[in-house]
Amino acid sequence: MSLRLGIDLGGTKTEIIALEGSDERLRRRLPTPQGDYPATLDTLVRLVHEAEDELGAQGSVGVGIPGTRSPDHGRIKNANSVCLIGQDLQGDLQQRLGRPVRLANDADCFSLSEATDGAGQGARSVFGVILGTGVGGGIVINGQLLGGPNAIAGEWGHNPLPWRSAADGPARRCYCGLDDCIETFLCGPGWAARSALGLSSEQLAAAAQAGEPAAALALQRYAEHLARSLASVINLLDPEVIVLGGGLSNIQALYQLVPQLLPRYVFSDQVNTRLVQARHGDSSGVRGAAWLWD
Repeated sequence: MSLRLGIDLGGTKTEIIALEGSDERLRRRLPTPQGDYPATLDTLVRLVHEAEDELGAQGSVGVGIPGTRSPDHGRIKNANSVCLIGQDLQGDLQQRLGRPVRLANDADCFSLSEATDGAGQGARSVFGVILGTGVGGGIVINGQLLGGPNAIAGEWGHNPLPWRSAADGPARRCYCGLDDCIETFLCGPGWAARSALGLSSEQLAAAAQAGEPAAALALQRYAEHLARSLASVINLLDPEVIVLGGGLSNIQALYQLVPQLLPRYVFSDQVNTRLVQARHGDSSGVRGAAWLWD
């Protein structure tokens, strides 16, 4: 059985996993060098070499990154780890490791993991959602990541909030330069800012669960915004399963509230799309990077 190595290049940590089939053979992590591309490259190469030395075998290498590889020039774009932008990460890794390397956006890796052996396993179409410090997504059809000419499939977080009204509050500028992107409503910092309660998203979720009225109302509004945003995805893609990941996916009330709200906005007499929590949690991204070689 072939060895697959997956790496999740995160903002603060870089993690590697070794899989044989679905079985985990090894897992390691190192701090991600901050703002230093050569040191980041060294960290990736070190993790691969150390894993293969320990296991006594060479594997395929897939890497999930906080950005995407441009199909036009092969260099990294749209990365919040800005030292990666404009770098030929794939080419540099292939040269250092002496073999092909596959790259994908971290939300794509999450989606592939959950579609392969996670909460979306067996479904023909899966939309994977990251709800964390940002909002990302990926689309898997018949077990294969959906790509496109711009390498941005699934970037639903930079569409405007659907069915916008004055009740949704004042407009907020997204870092992308546009107003009222879905990310400004659904990411953790965005939810916290719009609630105006002076709490972090983690504190908001805990207060809502404890029954604090203002926090509970903020959670109801969040569920409404999430339902409207997901309804627009369902109307376009009609996926069998939507899998939620990221820190906010751990708010269990969302799995009751959002399905109740979806029928108001989905263009159907009944909503058959399943909304589920990720099976592999924080491990999904690194597992999906390994599955890039399936």
